[in-house]
Amino acid sequence: MRRREFFALLGSAASWPLAAHAQRTTSTRVLGVLMGPSENDPAAQSQLAAFRDALTKLGWVEGGNLQTELRWGRGDATKIGWSAKELVGLRPDVILGHTTRAIAALAHETHTIPIVFPSMVDPVGSGFVASLSHPGGNITGFQSYDPEIGGKWFELLKEIAPRTERVAALFNPATAVSVELLFSSIQAAASSVGVQPSLAPFHAIEELDTIIAEHARNPGAGLISLPDLSFLGSSENRALLVSLAARYRVPTIYWIPDFVAAGGLITYAIDFADLFRKAAGYVDRVLKGEKPADLPIQRPTKYQLLINLKTATALGLTVPQTLLVSADEVIE
Repeated sequence: MRRREFFALLGSAASWPLAAHAQRTTSTRVLGVLMGPSENDPAAQSQLAAFRDALTKLGWVEGGNLQTELRWGRGDATKIGWSAKELVGLRPDVILGHTTRAIAALAHETHTIPIVFPSMVDPVGSGFVASLSHPGGNITGFQSYDPEIGGKWFELLKEIAPRTERVAALFNPATAVSVELLFSSIQAAASSVGVQPSLAPFHAIEELDTIIAEHARNPGAGLISLPDLSFLGSSENRALLVSLAARYRVPTIYWIPDFVAAGGLITYAIDFADLFRKAAGYVDRVLKGEKPADLPIQRPTKYQLLINLKTATALGLTVPQTLLVSADEVIE
């Protein structure tokens, strides 16, 4: 996204909540929005702006036929829980919930209010829906990653850093999602080329230095950063992980584009803004009378490959031409 376009979206998203307090009329529908990250996260603001813009194009006007109640979880489980209870108490017509933890909190509070999620790794395994084709309850939305994505992350890491012989999957058990599902595909891909992957759990962000330093002592060390709310809602935590990977010279692949923008080596990720736009379509259909139970979970179709050449050079890596040609963005 171009810088000018981003700030235009950011500005509109920032002003959105102000319209949410317009007086509700009989023709006004109420939309609840629970965003798991912090309102200070530019990526989350950009995604929310994409969702709002798509809703506007579908005919939903803030202060007119739509009233929005927006809450931010700030990456905190307690805050997310309170916000979910507050939103459900307002009895909106539909709720958009972002992050697995936000959906879990909303699902705990209501089994009747329709809930749409723009991204989730494993909605079936997480227990929110009966199946992808027939959700069967009050929740539906968009799957953010196929289960095989872990294997793809390993393959890309091995391609950009061919000397990788020991790979660890980094995650916080309290905030990461679908670790077993993703790690199983990492294991399958790694074992096919004789690499034995391991899990690298951390319980506090302060532990990252020790964990990465210890892993870096192994020849051919590499890291895969698994989807984790510890990083989704905090640019400071993302910057810390990137800086530690650079300090200990450990090639690392990440799961959202923000890492590469912060100096990370490589990312293979879904286009979150695209999923938010699609989620607006589901919200529109619910507001027009369709039931979440009848709206199938849609699997991801659009991935982005981003590479930071400056970081690759600093790590002594030569990026294969095949990767450069297929990359959606190369930061030089």
